[in-house]
Amino acid sequence: MFKLESPLDKNSLLRLKVGDVVQLSGIVLTARDKAHLRIIEHLRGGRELPFELNKAVVYHCGPLIKRDDNFSLNGWKVIAAGPTTSARMNECTVELLDHVESIAIMGKGGMGKSVVKAISNIGEKGGAAVYLAVTGGTGALIAKSVKNVKTVYWEDLGMAEAVWVFELENLNCIVGIDSRGNSLYSLSNSDK
Repeated sequence: MFKLESPLDKNSLLRLKVGDVVQLSGIVLTARDKAHLRIIEHLRGGRELPFELNKAVVYHCGPLIKRDDNFSLNGWKVIAAGPTTSARMNECTVELLDHVESIAIMGKGGMGKSVVKAISNIGEKGGAAVYLAVTGGTGALIAKSVKNVKTVYWEDLGMAEAVWVFELENLNCIVGIDSRGNSLYSLSNSDK
């Protein structure tokens, strides 16, 4: 098992191979469809994002969270934080990857051939990227790995679509796509 800490270290990502079990801790940004579209709007428009993508973990997740001022996570209680199907973000992810040196994408179901190619292109440019697979249906269990809710961005998108900044501790996942473009999903035809 590999221990991986976010913000990410490029060399740690480069050591990971498809199929490796990873225990992830540190800062994670949630992002689903609407958040990805807004990220792309910002990048295309040359506008600064309110959060850092480089060396980040972007988690395809629409969490269920309730306000609880008596709770220890900055007034938020994470009820469930299960993964969203990543292939929905294929197109946006390819463009997003053009703007980072090192990143981990995390979700369920894998990503398409275009994303696998974009991940391997980052490696050819001297960076590193990986896709970390998380088991679907484990939202309540994953919520127990959330040790802190640091903040939330773009609440106007709604709870599930906003970008939540979580601090995770010891979340187990598997390297689904490594920085060399090897993919557990290579037999899938889920990409355009």
